[in-house]
Amino acid sequence: MTLALLLLICMMWVPVGLLFLGSGEAKSTGFVTAVVGVVVIIGAILQAAVFTDPFTAGLLFVFGVLYLQTAHALLTGLEDMRSVGNGALVVAVVCAVYAYLFFTGGGVKPDGKTIIGVTPYLGFMNVTFTVICLTVVGVTYGKVNAKVAAWMFLVLSFTCLFVPAIGLLGYGKLPF
Repeated sequence: MTLALLLLICMMWVPVGLLFLGSGEAKSTGFVTAVVGVVVIIGAILQAAVFTDPFTAGLLFVFGVLYLQTAHALLTGLEDMRSVGNGALVVAVVCAVYAYLFFTGGGVKPDGKTIIGVTPYLGFMNVTFTVICLTVVGVTYGKVNAKVAAWMFLVLSFTCLFVPAIGLLGYGKLPF
């Protein structure tokens, strides 16, 4: 479930990155962001309820809500994006905690008893998610150029979404 969602999120991050570079249109990008947000929230619910994995679901939930918040801003033409930045700040904190857990071996597997263990690539992914969320905060508050966020979305959509999803789906392992 989560791997398919990573590919879906990649489908949204690329248009958002291109939009920040001036290529694309806000409403169609907002629509894609809304669809991805809804599906990620549904995926989070399934991850928690069906797969009994609240650890993964927690991360999916905060991103799903941020995507819906972003979609609303894009679809309505919201000019003051600081509320989106505030949401991204919360997601950054959550990602920083997840990065710490992946680097130190915390987190619980779906059985509720087994610790996940050290997973460097997932730690790396969450560090980069923290950085991109903080960059979004900077963009929405006018402190960071949107092109910085754009290139981060484009690069990270492949290094932190596409590559790990395909690596796990195709070969059963992360790059490192």
